[in-house]
Amino acid sequence: MNAPPTTGFLLHLSGPLQSWGERSRFNQRDTATAPTRSGLIGLIAAALGLRRDELGQRAGGPITELRTLRFTVRIDRPGTLLRDFHTVGGGMPRPLTVITAEGKRRAEDKATVTSDRYYLQDAAFIVAVTADDPALLDRCAQAVRAPMWPPYLGRRSCPPDAPFLLDVLGGDPITALIDFPLARRKPRDQGSVLVEFRSDTPFDAAAWPDDPAAPQTEQVYSEAQDEPVSFESHNRRYQTRPVYRRHLSLPARQCAGRGIDYLTEITKHLNPEQSNGSTPTTP
Repeated sequence: MNAPPTTGFLLHLSGPLQSWGERSRFNQRDTATAPTRSGLIGLIAAALGLRRDELGQRAGGPITELRTLRFTVRIDRPGTLLRDFHTVGGGMPRPLTVITAEGKRRAEDKATVTSDRYYLQDAAFIVAVTADDPALLDRCAQAVRAPMWPPYLGRRSCPPDAPFLLDVLGGDPITALIDFPLARRKPRDQGSVLVEFRSDTPFDAAAWPDDPAAPQTEQVYSEAQDEPVSFESHNRRYQTRPVYRRHLSLPARQCAGRGIDYLTEITKHLNPEQSNGSTPTTP
């Protein structure tokens, strides 16, 4: 019997630090509060082994196809904001100092370049990646499973935790995203927890359950300038795109904890036929 066509796959984006630049300029390097479209498309492009010079604004180029991917992000843990005062270039002889806008080298006593770089620490997200083309999804999922270049969470200094690729789906991706164990500790005296979802397409009312308990039952619309047009090093371009937000109350029993407890629970979820005493493995 043939397997059903791929409808999407789930990514687990968690690590000590993440940084999803949204409006970074010069010495101010910000981070969005959740993974951006440009960051997620760039992550998959790197897994596919695509170079920046292959991801320019050309009709029919790889970036055109990757922009057909859709992302729905579940915020398991929003994390906290970390500011890093970053220095580079100090203590070098003038021939090796940073080049100025005039094309000259900085003086040795003014060689240090400073910047403020912001990170999310201890954040965790589950991302449902979908598209209309099952072949594209298969190719992207395979690349994420065995990436050409190491994936990172917005910056090269931010490697992801394992497991990274959670599941390749043949059923409803939104149901799989909603039902997947939460990477947070179970509250003591609550029967449910409020979870935020973000998407680059409107939430389909037919696919999402009604939730009278949620304080925000209707989707909220905003915009972000993170739709990649070109990733070329000297011609990076982004467009504004819509961001849709909504909240959903999920059962507190869905909270699977952290660390080895979380790995154990997601292994049970992905492999229900395994015994409870089995050793967790990477899905």
